[in-house]
Amino acid sequence: MTYSISLAFAEFAAGMLLLVSHLPALFAPQKISALLSAFPRSLWTGRLLLVAATVWAAFLVATIDLGEFATMRNSLVFGVAVSGVLTWIFVEDFLAVRALSILLLLAADVLLSAAFLQPETSRLWLVFLAYGWIFAGMFLVGLPWLARDSIAWITKKRARLLAFSCAGVFYGLALLVSSFLTS
Repeated sequence: MTYSISLAFAEFAAGMLLLVSHLPALFAPQKISALLSAFPRSLWTGRLLLVAATVWAAFLVATIDLGEFATMRNSLVFGVAVSGVLTWIFVEDFLAVRALSILLLLAADVLLSAAFLQPETSRLWLVFLAYGWIFAGMFLVGLPWLARDSIAWITKKRARLLAFSCAGVFYGLALLVSSFLTS
């Protein structure tokens, strides 16, 4: 396994992440709507997320078992770093969405590693979230304008934004409760 974290900790961390990312929209929907609308084209947010994704991916390549490709480890780490730099330079359109998509894919691996071969049924909350992130990450890397269009649709009506925020908050709370019952 790539990561060795407990199911309870992964549920707790994912639950807190969902709460922190969805609660603000319940208290300041106008401000969050403006932030969300600006996110897809935000160059500096994209670059910050890209750095995080590049460092995480390079760390993975440097530490995981590569099997037959272990002799190429240094070249692969260098390739990840070069890819990050070239993306920084040449990919400015929807960089924030693309970088967030990469982070979603990397984070899904953490969740699936924590849920792997666990007997608790609560692991399915985590698996469902991880596959949602994988689905979103794969689509948004290649079709980042879908994020812009989805954000525009969600933020067009306040009730819609609040509904999506409530869904994220409730899912986060469910993961938190599950983390305490699992431990």
